[in-house]
This record gives sequence, C-alpha cells and structure tokens, in this order.
Amino acid sequence: MPLYEYQCESCGLHFEVRQKFSDDPVDTCKECGGVVKKMISQGGFALKGSGWYQQGYSSAPACPSAGGEGCGGCPKAANG
Repeated sequence: MPLYEYQCESCGLHFEVRQKFSDDPVDTCKECGGVVKKMISQGGFALKGSGWYQQGYSSAPACPSAGGEGCGGCPKAANG
C-alpha cells in the first residue's frame, strides 16, 4: 500500500498515512480537526537483486576505432 503525506493548513502538522489506491483521501487533521492537503512527495524507488546494471551494462564493449577504450570515449560515439 502506498504511503501518502498530508499537512494541516490550521496547525501545520505533517503526517503520513498508508492507504489503498481505492481509499478516499484524508480531509481532516487528526490533532486539531482542521483541513489537510495532500503533499507531493518523493517516491521510494530501489533496485534490488542483481539488477540490470550487473547483467551486461557495467562496462562498454571495446570499440575497434577507439584503440581498446569503451565506446563512451570514442570520438565516433561523441560525434555521431
């Protein structure tokens, strides 16, 4: 279930509520009963496990025209 942040417009209380997508948004402060607004917050995102990076993107293949360097350092890659 997602975690939503709210802030009371009356007392300034900042709190979090774990809700289902189908739940109605909170509209009253749990401390003073004032009106609350839903805050926009940074979502939690984490790559776990072996991940895509370790499965083939950790090093660029050698570019024949770059003298053995990865294609990131290749003048052809930079200039198109």
